[in-house]
Amino acid sequence: MNDFLQSIIDRDPAAKSKLSLILTYPGVKAILFHKIANFFAIAKFDLIARIISQLSRFLTGIEIHPKAKIGKNLFIDHGMGVVIGETSEIGDNVTIYHMVTLGGIAPSINSDSQREIKRHPTLMDNVVIGSGAQILGPVIIGKNAKVGANAVVTKNVPDNAVMIGIPARNVGTTSGEFKPYAVTEDSKENGNEK
Repeated sequence: MNDFLQSIIDRDPAAKSKLSLILTYPGVKAILFHKIANFFAIAKFDLIARIISQLSRFLTGIEIHPKAKIGKNLFIDHGMGVVIGETSEIGDNVTIYHMVTLGGIAPSINSDSQREIKRHPTLMDNVVIGSGAQILGPVIIGKNAKVGANAVVTKNVPDNAVMIGIPARNVGTTSGEFKPYAVTEDSKENGNEK
């Protein structure tokens, strides 16, 4: 828990103390609720798991399916409107901003054929997803990749890529160090931001 909270302080200049993170950050609460819901989902108590996840959604504005696989130190900043689907997989030290969806492509079409298959994204380690981005389908977002605000990603993203636009396109590479909001000064200087 201590490493998790410190990882947020390292990525958020507004974070003043670990106590304030626990008491006031909806992303921290959502992760803690998810750990409980995931425990029940793994134990096959699906109804209890879903009730816990819905309580978390009500309290935080963040919806994480109990079966989603989440690595260490996920930071959901601001959080409102974040949706993380059932078969999503999230690596270590990932940052997700508000209004992000890790969703399926066509969940309401022929639902029976989509049960028990991978239909949501995989985010590798150190990924940053900017606010409002939509990552759709069983795509893989490579290590250290950055997805800019409001981008729509429906294809795999290579390691260290900087993705912007609708549909998302690769506008460069990133050093791998944490940069908030996904689009960096480097991409602006190279004339890649439009």
